[in-house]
Parts: sequence; C-alpha cells; structure tokens
Amino acid sequence: MDAQTLRIVEHVHGHSGWLTAVALVHPAIVLRRNRGAWAVGLSTALVTTVAALGVWLYGFYTDQLKRSIFQTAPRFGWMFERKEHLAFAAVMFAWLGAAAYVAAWKTEGTDRTFRTLAHRAYVIAAGIAIVVAALGTAVGTYKTF
Repeated sequence: MDAQTLRIVEHVHGHSGWLTAVALVHPAIVLRRNRGAWAVGLSTALVTTVAALGVWLYGFYTDQLKRSIFQTAPRFGWMFERKEHLAFAAVMFAWLGAAAYVAAWKTEGTDRTFRTLAHRAYVIAAGIAIVVAALGTAVGTYKTF
C-alpha cells in the first residue's frame, strides 16, 4: 500500500482514537444515573472499530516504521509499544463494562453490583484511552508513514 494512503488511514485512526477517548467518558457519566444503553453500545462499538483499524495498521508500522523509530528515538518506539498494550486494556475494560451493563439489565436492577462494575469499567477504559491517544499523538508527531 502506498505511503499516502497509509498516512490518511493513520490520521483517521489517530483522530478516531481521540474521539473514542471522549466517547468512553459518556457511559462513565450516564451509568451513574441508571441510563446508558446507547452510550454503552456506541462507545464499545467505536473503541472496537478503532482498535481493529490499529491492528490492521500494525503490520505496515512494523514493516515500514518500527525499526527506524527504535534506531533514532527508542523512547518513542517504547511509547508506541506501551500505547498498543494500553489500547488493548481500554478495549477489554470497555467490553467488561458492556457485559456488566447487560448483566445489570438482565437481573432487572435487583443488585447494583453489575451497574457499579459497568460504571467503574468505563471510567477506567476512558482514562486509559486518554493516555493511549496522548501517546499515539506523541509518536505520530515524531514519525509518520
């Protein structure tokens, strides 16, 4: 794939990453008030889609950028690697929150444990996603396709 197309996809991924970080804050807020089906569904779908795009880009990153970043600025290389691990954690916490939300709905509110777990999972996912977006921005400003 040519560099221009990869650069465009990389920018879409980066901007979508920031949008995802903001979107994950929404269920963290609305779940405190016993609402949030749309917020849970859409934010979890968005974080999953953006992560899938990142997984697709990773092969091109490894082939074209990883070695030169580690040779010229290892700090940015390690930032990118940390970003990838934290992004996986953000996706997993979002899915944990979604599963807990569904469990709370299925138990019809008889126990607040699932709703509390959903809220906390989205708070953690949002916090991690903000860090991931910041790390991605730092690395992206250093070197791009």
